[in-house]
Amino acid sequence: MHKAPQALEKLVADSRASLPDFNLLRRDAQELAAQISIGRSAFLDIHGVQSELEYKQQAMCDGQIMYHAHIGMNDIESTTAAVANIHQQLTARGFSLDRAGFALDRRMGLPSEMRAAVAAETGPMLEQQEDWRALAQAAPIQPHLGDFMIGQPASVTNTIQALRIGCTTIGNLSQFFTFEAPGWNDAEATVAETYRAMALLAEFRDQGAMLHSYLEDGFGALFRDCSSVAAWAMLERYIVEELVGARLTHCIGGLTTDPIKRAGWVLALHEIHQQQQVGSMIYGDTISFDLEFEKNRAVTAEYLMWDILLQLHAPSGHAVLPLPVTEALRIPSADEIIEAQLFGRQIEASARRLLPHVDFTAAEAFAESVCRQGRQVYDNALAGLSDMGVDIGNPLQMLFVLKKLGPQQFEQLFAAELDESLPTDMYAMTQDVVNQHRPMFSDESFRARVRGKRFVVASSDVHEHGAGALAQLLSEAEANVVYLGAEQNPPDLIAALQAGPVDALLLSTHNGMALEYASQLKQLLDDASLSLPVIMGGVLNQKVPDHTLPIPVIDELKALGMHPTISLPGLVRLLPGKS
Repeated sequence: MHKAPQALEKLVADSRASLPDFNLLRRDAQELAAQISIGRSAFLDIHGVQSELEYKQQAMCDGQIMYHAHIGMNDIESTTAAVANIHQQLTARGFSLDRAGFALDRRMGLPSEMRAAVAAETGPMLEQQEDWRALAQAAPIQPHLGDFMIGQPASVTNTIQALRIGCTTIGNLSQFFTFEAPGWNDAEATVAETYRAMALLAEFRDQGAMLHSYLEDGFGALFRDCSSVAAWAMLERYIVEELVGARLTHCIGGLTTDPIKRAGWVLALHEIHQQQQVGSMIYGDTISFDLEFEKNRAVTAEYLMWDILLQLHAPSGHAVLPLPVTEALRIPSADEIIEAQLFGRQIEASARRLLPHVDFTAAEAFAESVCRQGRQVYDNALAGLSDMGVDIGNPLQMLFVLKKLGPQQFEQLFAAELDESLPTDMYAMTQDVVNQHRPMFSDESFRARVRGKRFVVASSDVHEHGAGALAQLLSEAEANVVYLGAEQNPPDLIAALQAGPVDALLLSTHNGMALEYASQLKQLLDDASLSLPVIMGGVLNQKVPDHTLPIPVIDELKALGMHPTISLPGLVRLLPGKS
């Protein structure tokens, strides 16, 4: 375990002075809870249960496979219409959908009075009480509210609204550590609201309320080693269950392609939760998808087969998610979601026939190894934080310091001496991208172009692996790279550009806000009299009125003076170089 840098020790000291008393926040949450009743969604009513937890526990006993869908339409009207259509079409074929997650606009994390001034992103805004209620009443499908709920400045407001419509699984705790509300810079206020929301859920624990955390939306997406992910799950459980008293439910899967690891992670989480786990969902494998739909269908068949087999073998309450084959290209439509759900039922029928012949030894070995090494990292983290002066019995300070620590420094401090390497699939894939493109960046003519040039590289959201790979390759080519990482707002970029001469800004974006983000950036560049190439990659689309899904905006970005590209070779051609 490495010695903490002085800057971190100062952070710990400052946190003791700047953070409020968590006991006062807890009493405030208790007073709020006395004024709230959990509502009744259409799903809870039709199944006659108090909460999604109760339904899950019964489904586990019955050997029932639960299904999840992720829905990301642009507005509340098209979202509820999609939910009703999905329910109607599946019911007509003799199936049902248990739960639906809603990819809300990232502005939902902000206080309501700040939302209008920030760039719109993919997903609906819930502006009125009727909008919230519509999600829960559109069909007997249980709403799952994860994105931009708990972990954001509007955590408490959003949690209250979710409980009132009968949503009893609310997240996403992992996003607290990696996502920033756009245009928001008050970390102390965010952690206070996050803790109050967690404490609020603790008051409803006996009524089935659960705090959801999707590990791969947090540091789990950025760690290099699976053992660090396991340790992080243990830390989240320690904070939520032992310090706050709420019930935690974990999700994983979107960045895990190896079927042995997918099954092994569910077994590992069961151990981490001391055999008391009731999971939220297993996300579909998104990192193996590309633009070939038949390949994507094969990917779905493989991961879904293993996800279902594991649930039949060791039920954990995790709903499975059949991803539409269009996931890598665009936000899926209702018809594409229905097609994927029907495909999932075919896979389930095959899984039930195969179950007696499947050996889970490899998955069990992975779970044992990752839990053993994760426990070592977890113990190192608690001991190390305590040595730094962190009160490890103070959930507020734990949340704040861990967020500021960051994933790279966490691993350097607490996971540097592991017995064996268990690289995450995302890290291994990123290194594959680096290795695949290294010859292009190693070419002497290219190196001569960029050598000594200064590039700022950043991502507008949490999807930063492409940007990270690019920063590594440019650095190897002897460019001077300033890597800002994820969750960079336009003012953050301007500040970095003003810190010294920059030859180009390389920006990755993902969340249906490319044009509005670029427009805000262009205005700030003009205001600051900054003129330089801005190269944009990632998913270049924009949420616009009167369209159910975000639309491509490459031509509009060009009209603004941006340089859009959808590939690394394309980016290389756009990079400015020595004349």
